[in-house]
Amino acid sequence: MVNFVISPPEPASVAISGSSHRFPVRRIFCVGRNYAAHAREMGKDPDREPPFFFGKPADSVVDSGTTIPYPPLTGDLHHEIELVVAIAKGGSNIAAADALDHVWGYGVGIDLTRRDLQDAAKKLGRPWDWGKGFDRAAPCGPLVSVSDIGHPDKGRVWLAVNGETRQQGDLSELIWSIPEVIAICSESMELKAGDLIYTGTPAGVGAVKPGDRMTGGVDGVGEIEISIAAR
Repeated sequence: MVNFVISPPEPASVAISGSSHRFPVRRIFCVGRNYAAHAREMGKDPDREPPFFFGKPADSVVDSGTTIPYPPLTGDLHHEIELVVAIAKGGSNIAAADALDHVWGYGVGIDLTRRDLQDAAKKLGRPWDWGKGFDRAAPCGPLVSVSDIGHPDKGRVWLAVNGETRQQGDLSELIWSIPEVIAICSESMELKAGDLIYTGTPAGVGAVKPGDRMTGGVDGVGEIEISIAAR
């Protein structure tokens, strides 16, 4: 038995659709600019850039239906809707052909971004963790298991703010497929059970403000709803 000098925090976790069980979250990896149209709206060339990853704290996950406060230090909070992959079996240098064997299931997440902090860090050549890795920055809807839905490779990805559609794309438009993303991530980091991978967002990212309500989904996978508390 391990004795800690302070009480350890509760483990981060994500809901599972139709179950009282939860999926424990170990780490969160996010793929940057994995839809061509989004890469272009961010001023990049999707045909020349290999995939890159950034992280978020495990405890930045919050459940669908949560009302979160508008985060501090920003005046430009952006939404980014994404398919989330939940890893059940770890490994290093996983072959793309075997990658789907490592997946427990899928969900719908929102990569919240303090865009002004991210842009300022980029201009200064500094890491932009503060723009991505803040409290409650990784909302995630209930996960659904592979045994229930298989492995989605197409389906509408969408997000609306106060009922107005902002983002819309399709999983078939991913530059790097889910097996490729898993394989490439595992070349640098040994994936472990409990890891989540946010797979990238379609075009149409934009700002939300206090009092706004975001709804979104991936057809065949699920939906998510997050509100920003009014001031």
